[in-house]
Amino acid sequence: MHSTSSPRLAIQRRRAFDSAAKTGLTSEENMDREPSEVTNLDRYGNAALPWSRARDILVATPSQPGTTFMLGTSRPDGRPHAASVGVFWHDGDLYFTSGLGTRKSRNLAANPASTVSVGLTGIDLVLEGDATIVTNRATLERVAAMARDGGWPAEVEGEALTAPFSAPSAGPPPWYLYRFTFHTAFGVATAEPWGATRWRFSS
Repeated sequence: MHSTSSPRLAIQRRRAFDSAAKTGLTSEENMDREPSEVTNLDRYGNAALPWSRARDILVATPSQPGTTFMLGTSRPDGRPHAASVGVFWHDGDLYFTSGLGTRKSRNLAANPASTVSVGLTGIDLVLEGDATIVTNRATLERVAAMARDGGWPAEVEGEALTAPFSAPSAGPPPWYLYRFTFHTAFGVATAEPWGATRWRFSS
């Protein structure tokens, strides 16, 4: 259940959830993942940016303070929708949680195509891919353990996660786990070395 005992407590719990959900997981497989196609989009003579510049920040533990990941989806009538989500990096994909009744979950049920956008230190990043529900018990347990390591006391219940609290935008429990698998990424440097690059990844 969500507690509404005080605004301060709600803020503390939101910070704990965000901190947990932005905890990265670096593995040898993740570090070796490379794009299958690199396109330099810069018009000013700068070299293509290496994918490692964005990837190394994504997998950092813990995430940079103040980092906000925005999930972009489409309503059934085609109108866009955006919502902030806390993310976990695991086995080369991003994961987030959401209640089935939320607008983003209803949008994804109709159309899993989505985007994740984030401003990282020195580079803005947009990822294009698909977000689908994961019910594999081993994956649920692994992400729940990552959440607990970061301060969000998540537990697996059935095919979803529960906890004493979560971000208000996640809706009421249970919260289902979504895997966001990206096939394209765009990066624009906001600090030297400058550049703009598109990376494509094989499925």
